[in-house]
Amino acid sequence: MHRATYLLIFLGALLTGCGNAVEFSEFHPLENGRWDRDDIAEFKTPELSSDQVYDFYINVRNDESFPYSNLFLITELESPEGETTRDTLEYVMAEADGTWLGLGYGSIKENKLWYKENIKLPVSGVYTIRIEQAMRKNGSVEGISELEGITDVGLEIERR
Repeated sequence: MHRATYLLIFLGALLTGCGNAVEFSEFHPLENGRWDRDDIAEFKTPELSSDQVYDFYINVRNDESFPYSNLFLITELESPEGETTRDTLEYVMAEADGTWLGLGYGSIKENKLWYKENIKLPVSGVYTIRIEQAMRKNGSVEGISELEGITDVGLEIERR
């Protein structure tokens, strides 16, 4: 082979080897593109190591019927020992002009949203992550019972 061919093979291997390794990726489909307030997406991870560093992402697929520009979520991260961390998160889903963020063609967009970045887990084992929608109308204490326009909620974990 020519030296240029070896160089191209080496560069291709180098570029494909630089990404984070996906440890876990799963989606929870929502019936009829509606996320019920009581429908909590629960994910059980494979065995994760306390010696590794991870990035956790929440993946959300929405269609054009999603009526808001932001999305509020409540998450719980439960350790193998039963210790739970609860977070309330807000994500921007659309530009100010209404253009959807995320990837995809047609009516469905997928957003890969940061959940936990550069995290080293306290103990090795299987973790449980729960995700629920926490949307409310302005001035209302009561949450939205059925959030339209969210078709799937997922969790992805990458090893650094």
